[in-house]
Amino acid sequence: MSTILIIEIIYLLIVVGVCLRVIYDTQSVNKSISYLLVVIFLPVIGILIYFTFGINYRNRKMYSKKLIDNVKLEQQYREQIVKESREIIQSTETRMADHKALAKLLLHEDYSPLTRHNKAEILINGEEKFPRVKEELRKARHHIHLEYYIYEPDTIGQEIADILMEKAREGVEVRLIYDDFGSRNIRRNLVPQLRKAGVEVHPFYKIKIVALANKINYRNHRKIIVIDGQKAFVGGINISNHYINDSAYPTPIYWRDIHLYMSGPVVRSLQFLFMGDWNFCARDNLQPSREYFPRAKAQPDGDDLFMQIAASGPDSDSPVILYSILQAIMLAKQEILITTPYFVPGESLKDLVIVAAKGGITVRLMVPEDSDSRFVNLASQSYYMELLRAGVKIYRYKKGLVHSKTMVIDQEIVIIGTANMDIRSFDLNFEVNAVIYNEEKAAEMRQIFFEDVRDSQLIRIEEWQKRSRWIFFAEKIARLMSPLL
Repeated sequence: MSTILIIEIIYLLIVVGVCLRVIYDTQSVNKSISYLLVVIFLPVIGILIYFTFGINYRNRKMYSKKLIDNVKLEQQYREQIVKESREIIQSTETRMADHKALAKLLLHEDYSPLTRHNKAEILINGEEKFPRVKEELRKARHHIHLEYYIYEPDTIGQEIADILMEKAREGVEVRLIYDDFGSRNIRRNLVPQLRKAGVEVHPFYKIKIVALANKINYRNHRKIIVIDGQKAFVGGINISNHYINDSAYPTPIYWRDIHLYMSGPVVRSLQFLFMGDWNFCARDNLQPSREYFPRAKAQPDGDDLFMQIAASGPDSDSPVILYSILQAIMLAKQEILITTPYFVPGESLKDLVIVAAKGGITVRLMVPEDSDSRFVNLASQSYYMELLRAGVKIYRYKKGLVHSKTMVIDQEIVIIGTANMDIRSFDLNFEVNAVIYNEEKAAEMRQIFFEDVRDSQLIRIEEWQKRSRWIFFAEKIARLMSPLL
């Protein structure tokens, strides 16, 4: 038997073994088919792609986040969450009657308590976010917790760093988690600078050459700030000049984004999330205490927002954020407004949006005219024709890059956070969304949506059908590969 034939047989056995692993290890049928095609039709390279991006770490529980070591204490904590949330849900005065299904889903899937007496402020773009962030950071007395996907060592990055170092020197506990892929530019200079000043800094998962092949695909996409356990920020805006449309912070394109400032009991959920992530990446044993979970102060009259936090990642038992979005859509009776920079929804979300539109609900989707990824743009566009035929109104934002991740349901529910409407956010990234049950905040977000409509172009189905067949073909190929994005 020749050497070449032996090599071919060995390779064939390897391919069969990898294919069996794909079938066994991948729950999504679409994703399984995509990986099987890659492994079979791209010799050697396809196998490398699968082991780089395809291993299902949710099943493997690679990221274990045990904030409370004492199992009994954790059980008591969860029982208390369930008890308090059920009391709020069942109370006749809470105005939650129409939203119980979503609140219960988050409670049981993610132990995310339903809280009330919260205050929230919607911040538009970096021009509104960063002045408020700097103001609140300077007021910190006990601790500052930050967790970011992208932290750039540019003008705003240095300004934030200067405040963090100043507070650390004052004796405030300052902790920063950064994604080692998204924030790789701060490793060499800014991280040592922060540590020297007393700031505790850790990458969420340190990328090493040996580990690069099977860890880089799972990114911490969260953007969280918690201050003194009482105030918090969450949303789509990273720490970078790119998010500020101001001549003092040079940026090549107009950036449209949304962030949220909040105070009240809901902050505890973000604190708990951060501390779990911190104990994982810092190999620390940071535990709940009165300093980190102070008794929530009563909010001023008129601020009685009902809120929950939806968080998911490879450490979750289920794709909580996807489930929460699906449930919110199912609760809609009149209108659904979605803004996202990446719309690669997968079959379940796509079908539910189509069913809603065909059922008489007004569905409006806003996406960038051109996203920052040509391939993702093609994959996203492959869904438009089906949506347009169902009656979904699709707007392409033309003023710049819309990066907001928001949804408004019936002028009653608002979702603002870090998760895009794509498979990566639902299945691979560590993400976090805030859910607000409030008509006033929903009306405010609805107004923001329609202000952005003025800077957008509505896609006409007649014009969309006239595009080149080659473009349609490219979109189909991108869609076929979309589960691998």
